[in-house]
Amino acid sequence: MSTRVPQERRRRRPTRSGILLSEDLIVETALRLIGEHGPEALSVRRLGAALGCDPTALYRYFHGTDDLVLAIADRIIGDAMAEFVPGDDWVASLREMALRVRAGYLAHPRAAAMAAHRVTRRRSEIQAVETGIGLLLSAGFEPAAAARLYLAFIDTVLSHAATDAAFQALPRQQREADHRAWRDVYQGLDPAAYPALTAVRPELPGMADSSFEEAVDLLLEALVARAPAGRVRGR
Repeated sequence: MSTRVPQERRRRRPTRSGILLSEDLIVETALRLIGEHGPEALSVRRLGAALGCDPTALYRYFHGTDDLVLAIADRIIGDAMAEFVPGDDWVASLREMALRVRAGYLAHPRAAAMAAHRVTRRRSEIQAVETGIGLLLSAGFEPAAAARLYLAFIDTVLSHAATDAAFQALPRQQREADHRAWRDVYQGLDPAAYPALTAVRPELPGMADSSFEEAVDLLLEALVARAPAGRVRGR
């Protein structure tokens, strides 16, 4: 069953302050509030105040805050995938999709935690799933394998991207302290107690960096290894 508000209830209407309400404006305002104050800022009351309208007016566009969360999640996907056109190389296209997902989450780090695990049921998500599964079908995977492998691919991408976004959403002092730990704490460990860490000691400061691209490349290598013979790169 659809959770969308019927079209006749979503007509654009001016608020008492003269702002013309729309679904897009509400989503944009919600993203701004979350970006400034965190997920706890997402309430009908605060949105109404920010938009200069009676909070009940928002129910003409969304059934409630959860419906709005799904729209926010779909907006992040839509912005990330804007103008994306898959190329002939299915591996490169999936890699670009992954990088776009991460960039979309980093653009809205505080909203990412609310969005990564949801199924939006909306146009942008549906188009992204269509594109991703289509790329795997073009690689020669059977339908059942294409669906399951796309799920494994996108779940890994979303989880890693959400982790990076969550770190980005931390206060600057906490991020800097975590970065310094790889130099200040791990560099001074007892070699007898931690021989493996001692062996890679010069590399440990790099542990502060995201491993997103390496993880995506490993995942894509696994997909290539499973791809039917003769369909590894071309479509």
